[in-house]
Amino acid sequence: MPVSLAFLVVVLVWSTTPLGIVWSSESISPTLSLLMRMGIAASFGLLLMKVLNIKLNTSRNALKVYLFSSISLSVGMLFCYFAAQYISSGLMALSFGLTPILSGLLAQRWLSENKFTKTKKISLLIALAGLAIVCSENMIINDGAIYGFSFIFIGVVLFSLSSVLVKGVKVDLHPLSTTVGSLLVSLPVYLIAWFVLDGEVNYQEWQMRSIWAVIYMGLFASLLGFLAYFYILQKLEASTVALVTMLTPVVSMSLGIILNNERFSISLLTGGLLIVLGLGVFQFGNRVFSKFNRSKNGSINI
Repeated sequence: MPVSLAFLVVVLVWSTTPLGIVWSSESISPTLSLLMRMGIAASFGLLLMKVLNIKLNTSRNALKVYLFSSISLSVGMLFCYFAAQYISSGLMALSFGLTPILSGLLAQRWLSENKFTKTKKISLLIALAGLAIVCSENMIINDGAIYGFSFIFIGVVLFSLSSVLVKGVKVDLHPLSTTVGSLLVSLPVYLIAWFVLDGEVNYQEWQMRSIWAVIYMGLFASLLGFLAYFYILQKLEASTVALVTMLTPVVSMSLGIILNNERFSISLLTGGLLIVLGLGVFQFGNRVFSKFNRSKNGSINI
């Protein structure tokens, strides 16, 4: 697969995931929708591994990766599906835009990475200001928005924590092995959650849009998107891959407004732009300012 095509696949899949979550749980209970989605992804993933003759790595470190990945895939994803009952797909995407920044904060604690520079601290304030604008407006309009933002915040924290913990494990895994292994570890959690919180199928109430959304999420969001992401991670520079997190909220918001008639307002636009700006400063701010300082010092020396 060409790298440019893989990059486009990641952007499209990640951008449509929030909308897919909303649609798939419209007429199917969130826990059952998630269980079906991940069951489809795991089944096709195992089939693909057999066809490609890829063995599931069961070493100790590999099992750690599967377990740490399941923190986001199981518990974190459950909270995302709960949030979809209260807030729009665009708001979910904007909230997830904070993931790289939160991951950086957690990496300081768990991986002993360098503390944030002044530039990165500023980027955090900009992104939080944007999120505050979006949250405040929606909580005034929608009484249930507080639950939605609480659920999605827990989901974002768990996704960020999961990525940091996985990064701390030294093991060379095939992307498909990572994906399928993490799904297999997470499946019992989905099953228990469905049994305890719902326990019913009620297939008579299912609508075609929800059914197709579950299938799409299983095959593309949970399988193809994950594989394409690991592929570009191997082929492209980290700064280029980081563009995905900046493009996704913009595309996702646009899709929600166009395809799902989600609400658009100046506050949403302002908050969204601030979040994207904060991400841009976080990813590229230090590099831009260092180049500017070198250029300035060079002109002085001349």
